[in-house]
Amino acid sequence: MFLRWIPLIIVILIVEWYAFQAIKTAFNNKWLLGVYSSIVVLVLGNFFWQFFGYDRTEGWTHAIAYAIGFFVALASLQIVLFSFLFLEDVLRLLKAFVDFFSERRSFDIPYRRKFISQIAIGLGAIPFASLLYGMYQGRYNYKVLNYTLEYDDLPEEFNGFKITQISDLHCGSFDNFEKVAYGVDLINQQKGDVILFTGDLVNSVAKEAAPWVKLFSKITAPFGKFSVMGNHDYGDYTEWESISAKEKNLQNLFNFHQEMGFDLLLNESRKIEKNGNKIAIIGVENWGAGRFKKAGDLSKSLTEVDKNDFKILLTHDPSHWDAEVLPHKFTFHLTLSGHTHGFQFGIEIPGWFKWSPIKWRYKQWAGIYESENQKLNVNRGFGYLAYPGRVGIWPEITVITLKKKNSLI
Repeated sequence: MFLRWIPLIIVILIVEWYAFQAIKTAFNNKWLLGVYSSIVVLVLGNFFWQFFGYDRTEGWTHAIAYAIGFFVALASLQIVLFSFLFLEDVLRLLKAFVDFFSERRSFDIPYRRKFISQIAIGLGAIPFASLLYGMYQGRYNYKVLNYTLEYDDLPEEFNGFKITQISDLHCGSFDNFEKVAYGVDLINQQKGDVILFTGDLVNSVAKEAAPWVKLFSKITAPFGKFSVMGNHDYGDYTEWESISAKEKNLQNLFNFHQEMGFDLLLNESRKIEKNGNKIAIIGVENWGAGRFKKAGDLSKSLTEVDKNDFKILLTHDPSHWDAEVLPHKFTFHLTLSGHTHGFQFGIEIPGWFKWSPIKWRYKQWAGIYESENQKLNVNRGFGYLAYPGRVGIWPEITVITLKKKNSLI
């Protein structure tokens, strides 16, 4: 197992050496170099200690999450320093070769320039500070995003019907009851007609949800609360002493959904009725492209759904939309997903600009997408995972108001 980590360790050592040279060149202060070196040793030591030493039968702990957070923040600074100094070294060597093959015939490598290292440190401080901010403020910086979606065939009785969507709670990551309670209050303040939760209640094991059951049971809606499973909910990311232990964990998770007041849809559907008219709420188990679990059975979930019903589909992973939902013979008027978290890092200027590295992995990764008369919303997630923070892509509560096109109301 250790051998596969050797390439990564070599890369880390190279980056560390360049970062050290940048600090040394910019300040040439032994005391400052000592402080910097001590911080590096503590952050790297804690990261590897936590990562290799945790109990894999218990899932990830807050200590592991913070070890990852500080490692990522420090790495963001060091990668910028490495990039600048490595490029400078290329130019220094190039100049030395030019001098050698010129009339001067000397191979003298120029000294590193102080201002290059200072610029690198200044620029590197931006992501470093942002990631630290994301750990201490951004992860509970809840945002309510409102959308109004129009449909020709929406039953008139559901004109103005309000959906509140939440996703990716990842209860095992929460460490501030008051902040999470504020988020729950914010959900209730939206006065949604129905609450739809699109999966990932926990990180690894069901018991992570236990301390939060009572709080999330306070979420209310007149037409009910419905939920589906996410990829993290099956217990696939931890080690189990037996198959029966894993099955018991799954049953415990089902029970937690029930205790929270959620009607968990396992490849099945429910009908919401209003003044004699109905819309269908359909929930599939996790279906994800690539290596992710494919327990979702779209055909099975439609057993009691008519082709002409107005349909709202809950499916955790947005890759399901292109793979199976859009090609299906049924029209799914609105599909709700989560899963991506928007990478918990990016830049958003509402209505103008939206970017995150997750766009290189997922075609649909945050917000509303449309294909003819079918729409998809990808929720950015209420919680967080691994890196214990958010930068630019804030935790989200989605409010979707359904409108009948050309209605006078």
